Order: sequence, then structure tokens, then C-alpha cells
Amino acid sequence: MTLGANARVMAMDSPRRLIVLRHGETSHNAAGVWQGQLDSPLSERGLAQAAAAAEALAPFAPVRVVASDLSRAAITGETVARVDDIPFSTDERFREIHAGAWQGLTGDEVRAGYPEDMDKLLRGEDFRRGGHGESVADVAARCRAGVDALLADLEPGACAVIATHGVAGRALAADLVGIDQRTSWLALGGLGNCHWAELVEGRAGWRIQAWNQAAARSSARSDALA
Repeated sequence: MTLGANARVMAMDSPRRLIVLRHGETSHNAAGVWQGQLDSPLSERGLAQAAAAAEALAPFAPVRVVASDLSRAAITGETVARVDDIPFSTDERFREIHAGAWQGLTGDEVRAGYPEDMDKLLRGEDFRRGGHGESVADVAARCRAGVDALLADLEPGACAVIATHGVAGRALAADLVGIDQRTSWLALGGLGNCHWAELVEGRAGWRIQAWNQAAARSSARSDALA
């Protein structure tokens, strides 16, 4: 049996798991403000959501947590790592999409100032947000580089948590399973605050085992605005 075949059999017998976890609620989320890479902190509700998610994820027995270095994701990830007493680190490659001039604006303000771009967004088209920001393709590429580095050290059968953001989390999951980004926008939708996707590695690659899961105490949704 070849080395590649051995790896595929091991993946099937002892599949690795990734939990792609969106951060808890921030005051910007609650106010409908585009955050992008603005470093807005978790609200009190967001802190409670992170604590509930940490308890709910404990049965997966994660061996490490890697988070975006933006504080809302980093604190969410630290909370998970503290409950499970496992290693924690940050990686800027898991940051949210940079939304350019949209950052700090409400959804209504973006609609008023960038109506054509908002129409593109609703159709699932990809473009650089706010004129000089990132595209979803940009985000998927840097997140994939981050997860490839994580997987290089993740043993068979192990689970890791990636604490990230709404657009970044969906872009990463879609890239791992080979779904084009427009389809993922239309078919999957966004992750709510402290909701997660469970991805499982199999013989043919990664698959989405569960999408938009949440702890019972953090089930309220806040989908919008990264």
C-alpha cells in the first residue's frame, strides 16, 4: 500500500475534526455596524455566548484552539481553551474580511453610499469591499493558508477549534470542502454569533458534518455585518 493510500485509510479510520467557531456578539453586531477588521470587543451577551459555546464544545475534546487575533475572536477562543485546558494561539490569517470604507458604517449607510455594491453582495458576487478592502477570494486564500499550517501538526483523530468570524468562517469551510464561494453564500448563509460548523476529514477530503450549530444558551442569531 502506498504512503498516500495509508494516509487515506488513516483519515477514514481516525478522522480529524475542525470546529469553525464564530465569535460572540459585539455591540457593533447588535447595532448593525460593519466591523470588518475593526477591533470591537465582546458585549456582555457575547461573553456569555462564548462561555456557553465552550461548555458545548467540550465533548469534542479539542486538543488546541487557534483564533483570529482580533479581540472578539481571540477572547472567544481563549474561553474555549480555558474550559478544556488546552493550548491557545492566535493567527492573523483567520481575521475577518477587511471591508474597506464600509468599516464602521451601518448597513443602511452602506446601502445609501454603495447601492450597486450592495446589490452585488446580495447576488453573491465577489468584489473588494468598500473600494480598497478584501474580496471573499482573498479571505479564503489566507484562511486556507492558516488551516493548512494547523493541519500539518494535527494528529489523526484529533479535533481543533478555529475561532474566527462570519465571512472568514464561511469562506474557509467552503474552500475546505470545495464549494465555490457564491454557492456557499446562497446555500449556507452566515454563522450566527458563537455558532459553529463541524468539518470532518474523510477518504475523499473534508465534508461539512454540521452547520450553524450552537449551545442552547447562545441560540439567538446575529448574522449580519461580520
